[in-house]
Amino acid sequence: MHRAFESFLRAQPLLILDGALATELERRGADLRDPLWSAKYLIEQPELILSVHRDYFDAGADVVTTATYQATFEAFQRRGMGAQGAGRLMREAVALARSARDQFWEIPRNRVHRRRPLVAASIGPYGAMLADGSEYRGNYPIDDRALRAFHQPRLEVLADSGADLFAFETFPCLREALVVARLLEEYPAQSAWISFSCQDGSRTNEGEEIGTCAAYPNSGERYDAASGTWHGHADASFCEASRSWVEAGARLIGGCCRTTPGDIAALRGRWIAASA
Repeated sequence: MHRAFESFLRAQPLLILDGALATELERRGADLRDPLWSAKYLIEQPELILSVHRDYFDAGADVVTTATYQATFEAFQRRGMGAQGAGRLMREAVALARSARDQFWEIPRNRVHRRRPLVAASIGPYGAMLADGSEYRGNYPIDDRALRAFHQPRLEVLADSGADLFAFETFPCLREALVVARLLEEYPAQSAWISFSCQDGSRTNEGEEIGTCAAYPNSGERYDAASGTWHGHADASFCEASRSWVEAGARLIGGCCRTTPGDIAALRGRWIAASA
């Protein structure tokens, strides 16, 4: 992973990741009640996805993640799309993020005290493809061979898409993370990170000790997979909470579900602007 980030971390204390994509799409009127989730808008309104990416760059993100978390061959097949069309949409998702990055970087003031941002190809877990909340439970009824067969075709496409790295997101169990880690051996030029979804402060959603792994945070609200709704309240200060993460040794910080460009701008102001 560090190959993609070395120049950033030599020059600044942290690498600032983007926040939620789906949350911002919904704030702009998108209806994501669909098994494809945010990938639905790769078909219906890709310019809306581009605008969210651009706002995260403007907010100070050093990395944005693509709208491919839910973009799988199986999900697109359920929409009547063949493998060729599915692969095209995955590549277009990366192209949207790259275009937003290029638009941002063309403006001279955006290059002051900044390094050219990166594009991470988002890769959701097997459970996300099922669209039944399994990414919040784990305990998949398939073996490692089947997990590998699920992930490999998408990695093959995204490895040749122009993305700077892979972002394996919200994996509910160590077993699936180990499957993709072994797959990554076939792509030695690729950098990647793996984040986990957790049931509490110490265990993955499947119940394993998180150990030396670290998940990046959502807003503090809880998601009800059955109803597709969020409950509870956001933490009082996402940016203030980052102090404890940095003290614990985190050097890549961003937001997951329900975080916004405002949260990312606050992170950059707190950790990067102060060190410039």
